[in-house]
Amino acid sequence: MVYSLAIHWFRQDLRLSDNPGLSAASQSGHVLPVYILDDHNAAAHKMGAASRWWLHHSLTDLNTSLGGNLRVYKGDATSIIIGLAEEYNIQEIYWNRCYEPWRTQRDAQIKKTLASKNINVHSYNSSMLWEPWNVLKNDGTPYKVFTPFYRKGCQNAQPPRKPVSAPQNLNLAEGNFGNCSIEELGLLPQIRWDIQLEQHWEIGEIGAQKRLNDFITTGLHGYKNGRDRPAQNNVSRLSPHLHFGEISPNQAYYAALSQGENNDTDTFLRELGWREFSYNLLYHNPDLPRKNLQRKFNNFPWLDNKSTLERWKRGMTGIPIVDAGMRQLWQTGYMHNRVRMIVGSFLVKNLLLHWSNGERWFWDCLVDADLSNNSASWQWIAGCGADAAPYFRIFNPVTQGQKFDPDGTYTRHFVPELKDLPDKYLFNPWEAPNSLLNQANVTLGKTYPEPIVDLKTSRQRALDAFQSLKP
Repeated sequence: MVYSLAIHWFRQDLRLSDNPGLSAASQSGHVLPVYILDDHNAAAHKMGAASRWWLHHSLTDLNTSLGGNLRVYKGDATSIIIGLAEEYNIQEIYWNRCYEPWRTQRDAQIKKTLASKNINVHSYNSSMLWEPWNVLKNDGTPYKVFTPFYRKGCQNAQPPRKPVSAPQNLNLAEGNFGNCSIEELGLLPQIRWDIQLEQHWEIGEIGAQKRLNDFITTGLHGYKNGRDRPAQNNVSRLSPHLHFGEISPNQAYYAALSQGENNDTDTFLRELGWREFSYNLLYHNPDLPRKNLQRKFNNFPWLDNKSTLERWKRGMTGIPIVDAGMRQLWQTGYMHNRVRMIVGSFLVKNLLLHWSNGERWFWDCLVDADLSNNSASWQWIAGCGADAAPYFRIFNPVTQGQKFDPDGTYTRHFVPELKDLPDKYLFNPWEAPNSLLNQANVTLGKTYPEPIVDLKTSRQRALDAFQSLKP
């Protein structure tokens, strides 16, 4: 049987609905759906352990949606794509654009090579509301501050495209195309720590749609204030679904707008805007994951203390809200956004450890690890990024816990050693009377750690270090 064959190369678009590249490919004939695990070109930015776990299940779900016809490869995507095109005389290749520097460089080279062979490449936007080259200041330079980026750049740009349905006539290629199995990608850990993550997520396109629908119906109302409360159900938890493309930001954008314009909807759309801003920062600053945007921080007197870093990673700092966040990360592959800011501030300011330590740990442990969001957020909290929180803005984890987890539900869940302490001392057990500690079966230094640093002293140390940067 002879028929025209086109490749759709799945990347960060692991879905059938609102997939512009796949929809276009379906119009050109039979489609060979391909996924390539390209650690070769990713190099230092290859996915961390939690992301690889998610990817395994997301690919499995996508393969089911494609009737078992997803062709999976592992290696250098450049040689694999070009090899497939040559071997099967493919003239049309479709993909949706990615924006990480290593991907854009690789894709440009692939396009150049394919063009020299008279093979057509069609690329589309499926993962951003606005392209980074379309949201610029009047002088053509990128924005460095979020509010004008969002209020002037995004809101004055063309509205995001409306989502499209999954292709109705998707004719998939038949035959053996030499693919390996999803299991042979080796994405799951050998020591199965990932089992505890499974109960917290429904991975794949159907799960993403359910998550969006649940958020719109039960979480969006009250989002403006509730999103800061880690014990409440007012966060979308869409970030990993968005990162892997199981759902598009356009679907989330218009689902929220369907509820009418109000403070909650506006706040959620603004959060989608922060995602766009992070992508723009990375696109225009390719060294964002490794270098301070504000170069004066290159001379910051960071400490190098491996033991305190390990205690931070394990959630054993003796600061309850910090430990709750770090344990949530390990147990679920996720951390509430307010708590991310608290644990980040504690690492770079109270512990005076370089923000890259946190960036690397989050990269390995978060199921929503995203190069743009992770890098931009850590630089923001460290004070060295674009539109960054001033370095002297140092979160007090005691007052943060009291304000945003007032009844202690979140902290007690992840730090059960302190569950019997009254609210007054839950976030500062070192100040509790010994009689009350005994009554709550808490022995500091044994059943729960002593604080790793004194909050007041470490805060002043951080301020002094920042002062040393000034001429």
